[in-house]
Amino acid sequence: MTNIAKNIATVRAQINEAAQNEQRNADQITLLAVSKTRSSDELRQACATGQKDFGENYLQEALDKIEQLQGEAICWHFIGPIQSNKTRAISENFDWVHSVDRLKIAQRLSAQRPAEMPSLNICLQVNISAEESKSGFTPETLLEALPEIVELPNITVRGLMAIPASSDDPQQQRQPFAQLRELQQKIQTQYPALKQLDTLSMGMSGDMAAAIAEGSTMVRIGTAIFGPRDYSNKKQ
Repeated sequence: MTNIAKNIATVRAQINEAAQNEQRNADQITLLAVSKTRSSDELRQACATGQKDFGENYLQEALDKIEQLQGEAICWHFIGPIQSNKTRAISENFDWVHSVDRLKIAQRLSAQRPAEMPSLNICLQVNISAEESKSGFTPETLLEALPEIVELPNITVRGLMAIPASSDDPQQQRQPFAQLRELQQKIQTQYPALKQLDTLSMGMSGDMAAAIAEGSTMVRIGTAIFGPRDYSNKKQ
């Protein structure tokens, strides 16, 4: 068993434990392996364990890996910041986009998604901790933009994503996750037709248990699977 395989087994055990502590079904929580800066060979090792979902931050690096790993049954998630000039390539090559942080990006992804491809799953990024250094909708601007976003063709609003301010205190970690869950519930109440709004993309290595306690359905784990990153050769 490779180190990557051992690490994935450890992370899955941690997900199971966190879910059991909250009387949740661990099968309802997707492990998204954050594979930025990782080689195609490392992703193949992860795929050999049954890992299917991979999250990429850097477009050109991701496109290289998508081409090299065409034979693997991978669901590709784009989770990095989105520049307007990169929306076409993202819309044409990914299954999910987690970092839709403004109406314009949703519109471009919708317009540029090839009609012959399945609808693109998107999560709307919420700056839940109101940090100036982070992008994303505020809860207020999200509710304002949502009526237009949900009517766009070729994309499906699947849920919300957030990267809260970091904290080592489990109770402090839970607060922003609870706010995101409550926002999702508010949207579900206002838009009962959005039956596919089932995703809360929240929780990373340091706050995964807190996110699961507050209802996360997808945790984004990188270093705990692949080890420390080397950014020297990354491609934007």
